[in-house]
Amino acid sequence: MRPTQTMLGGGGSAPIGKYNRFLGGWGTFGGMKQRGIISYGISPNRQNPLAGTAHDAVFNTFRRVSSQFLYWAPSLVAGYYIMNWAIERNHYLNSKAGRAEFAGQEE
Repeated sequence: MRPTQTMLGGGGSAPIGKYNRFLGGWGTFGGMKQRGIISYGISPNRQNPLAGTAHDAVFNTFRRVSSQFLYWAPSLVAGYYIMNWAIERNHYLNSKAGRAEFAGQEE
């Protein structure tokens, strides 16, 4: 029996195998059944793509921040103390005592 035009995929020059069989499209060449090839799969509704993300996010963030702590903490502490000093100095200079202390000086 000869393969039909549909089996040939619309072309008259499709490859016909040794036993007058259509060889198939890419990846499905008709030949001997493969042996020793094992493939496993899981259905999409059984997968959990976000498994453990909250746990990993917390502990991974802690690990990354703690490893960089000595790079950003000193500048943060220094910036806090400098800003605190500047705010207190500004409040003093704009207070009654500060104005009285620097009343004779002009800028």
